[in-house]
Amino acid sequence: MPVRTPLLISCTAQPFEAGLDEAGRGCLAGPVFAAAVILPADFTSPLLNDSKQLSEKQRSLLRPQICAESVAWAVGQASVAEISSLNIAQASYLAMHRAVAALAVSPTHLAVDGNRFRPLAGFPHTCVIGGDGLYRHIAAASVLAKTFRDEHMEELAAEFPDYGWQQNAGYPTASHRAAIRAHGPSPHHRMGFRLL
Repeated sequence: MPVRTPLLISCTAQPFEAGLDEAGRGCLAGPVFAAAVILPADFTSPLLNDSKQLSEKQRSLLRPQICAESVAWAVGQASVAEISSLNIAQASYLAMHRAVAALAVSPTHLAVDGNRFRPLAGFPHTCVIGGDGLYRHIAAASVLAKTFRDEHMEELAAEFPDYGWQQNAGYPTASHRAAIRAHGPSPHHRMGFRLL
């Protein structure tokens, strides 16, 4: 099994191993996003961590560094219609597959955050529970998936301002559910989810 890149020690990952993570799996609205990131062996950042442990400002500082210094990175998504037809787990895997397919450098191995993954032909993988808090390349993927998805939800919020997506990013907050109750669901809501 390949050696991955722990966040807290020097980088020893095998060349061209990609870290994968998704964002938006638990949301009531919007697509699910995923990112794949291949980092160079000497990549370092004192800020890098699981995106959920970072502030919006920290994520916004990290994203351009990750994009500029990575060997390769890509973001994929699966639509609300695909979430509805496939289910959220399979749609998350589809978004991850799309991110891997979009990489400019073909990875030799995939390190996937979580405990499940739908295998992608030609790419051996390892699932890592809590990987976004352990390994640099998975943490970097978590930052890209989160920031690109949040940016997308801000764009949708301009079209559908009643739901507060620029603040809640489609997650099931009390105010988001109150807005659904008051205005009904939008075309971007996941109708297979319990909205109220």
